[in-house]
Amino acid sequence: MENKPSSKADDKCTLELPILSSPVNPETGKTGYSVFTCESLSLEDYNGLFITPRIDALNFRHRYSEPEYFSDWHVAGDPTLIIIRSGTLRIGLRNGEYRDFSAGDMFVAKDALLPDELFDHQIHGHTATVIGDQELTAVHIKLSTQS
Repeated sequence: MENKPSSKADDKCTLELPILSSPVNPETGKTGYSVFTCESLSLEDYNGLFITPRIDALNFRHRYSEPEYFSDWHVAGDPTLIIIRSGTLRIGLRNGEYRDFSAGDMFVAKDALLPDELFDHQIHGHTATVIGDQELTAVHIKLSTQS
């Protein structure tokens, strides 16, 4: 998966960013399964430098995981931009879908529970696995606290 700008007819560019989220079911009022969607960020041309509007962040951390690292079902909680520097991270969903993110890829993990909701091991979350024989290095940028 590449996060490259795409041109539009009006000469503006956008950046397509994968988003891992957990929408609230309008019928039950509870958090549903985690899903991947895509968000388009507009890029403005500053003399050949295409850049998004400012996006605030709270902090960042460097991550290192050994090959074959596995994290069982969990939610991200606070929205976090994850930028893969090396290795490949597979994010698995309950419906069997997965996406692999490798060096240069990025995505926002923001699947979360409602404040008074308990984690349901049959519905909520995603898994994370380092695949291949290379360690994973990444940067986690916390965008905001869960609202």
